[in-house]
Amino acid sequence: MPEGMKLFTGNAHRELVQDVADYLDIPVGDATVTTFSDSEIMVRINENVRGADVFVLQPTCMPVNHNIMELLLIVDALKRASARRITAVMPYYGYARQDRKVQPRVPISAKLVADLITAAGTNRILTVDLHAAQIQGFFNIPVDNLYAAPVLLDYVRRNYNLEDLVIVSPDAGGVERARAFAKRLQCSIAIIDKRREMMNVSEVMNVIGEVENMDTFILDDMIDTGGTITQAAGALEEKGARRVVAACTHAVLSGSAVERVNNSVIEELIVTNTIPFNSKREQCRKLTVLNIAPLIGEAIRRIHEESSISSLFA
Repeated sequence: MPEGMKLFTGNAHRELVQDVADYLDIPVGDATVTTFSDSEIMVRINENVRGADVFVLQPTCMPVNHNIMELLLIVDALKRASARRITAVMPYYGYARQDRKVQPRVPISAKLVADLITAAGTNRILTVDLHAAQIQGFFNIPVDNLYAAPVLLDYVRRNYNLEDLVIVSPDAGGVERARAFAKRLQCSIAIIDKRREMMNVSEVMNVIGEVENMDTFILDDMIDTGGTITQAAGALEEKGARRVVAACTHAVLSGSAVERVNNSVIEELIVTNTIPFNSKREQCRKLTVLNIAPLIGEAIRRIHEESSISSLFA
């Protein structure tokens, strides 16, 4: 058991927190996080944290604003209880897609959230697969952005024939991710040329690359409404792809995403558990969930021990 380390959480993803605690061989910290009838959140830390190295594991997924507020209040409570260092562990960073001004008179919400987390008293951030890597620059404190690729790569190597596999980027923005993934598997890549006409609605225009009679593997950082991934799968099938499999780190799966995936040509949707699934695990018959807890737990251990985490990025 690492000495002087404590792990706390809100109510966002207790299953993942317990898995991380088991990996680290420490108990989950004793804290009360409840909501009053008027929807205000109350936090109380029920154990001594003075001088402790504290990690608060809380993905800011749906309900996003509630989970962010829980995180802020827990951090503030720990700061006022004299914790030595507070690391916010956010497997999923809410508002990450609002990282720039795409039209006049709109906020840069990802930057505002970064400011709030820092102002609450956080000393360090640990997250997984930020939607935009430049969000690390929104913080004036250290940020470790882990990649779920090692977890996904291990699964693909064990379950798929790599000789006929093509890694597909669902849009131009994901080409770097697909190229890095394909390089480690020594596979070729393809790109979906997509044009988005309006928010949460996408239209696939073309497939760049050879996919005919190949097993195609669509790779993205997150799946929200499922429109992009399912339309990409349809385009690949039209181009003669033999199989279509999809994978992502963050399975947001909002709205009718589960129904879209179930009705698509996607054979398997491989995701990690950075976000809790609740009933979606049963509803989506094509879903395969990989446990990200060992990766997060090892990063937490190395941060606590002040050792390098560079090898976790490979």
